[in-house]
Amino acid sequence: MGEKIIVVGSSTGGTEALKVFLSGMPERSPAILVTQHMPELFTKSFAERLDHLCAMQVREAEHQEAIVAGRVYLAPGHSHLSLERVAGKYRTVLSQDPPVNRHRPSVEVLFHSAAKYLGADAIGVMLTGMGKDGAAAMLEMKKAGAYNLAQDEASCVVFGMPREAIALGAADEVVPLPRMAERVLARLSIGR
Repeated sequence: MGEKIIVVGSSTGGTEALKVFLSGMPERSPAILVTQHMPELFTKSFAERLDHLCAMQVREAEHQEAIVAGRVYLAPGHSHLSLERVAGKYRTVLSQDPPVNRHRPSVEVLFHSAAKYLGADAIGVMLTGMGKDGAAAMLEMKKAGAYNLAQDEASCVVFGMPREAIALGAADEVVPLPRMAERVLARLSIGR
């Protein structure tokens, strides 16, 4: 078993949900890759804002950056974020490929790469959002051995993306937002 990497998808209501989730993660957490549907003008300042609120380092992802524990990589608003494995190490991949599920960045792209390269070393988190972006790829992740959590309806601004993932059977746990960090850490066996 390699090192764990957490992948997160969110859309409508996700900026607040990400603040809650990421501020609950300790400094020594595994790397977290985040796709939040957001226009490119806002992703850099959003990453900077999160960086001030969180124990982990938060930054807008760059192309072919080494993925290291203790860091959060936020998809820039103009590119899909995924990951690849090169010489035994993981690194980020940004691409300007066409939108997937009408989105770029798309959660589907990130989760698909997690299924392909991480398998059981991935933990998937689906937060609030409209539509179904990421649900099918979250199921791919589960089939590849990942453990997946979806935000519950009561704590979602829009119960779209999590509902679709749950309906497909892609979620191992359905969790209220205030407990999401705690449940991910329990899965990792890391105390807060």
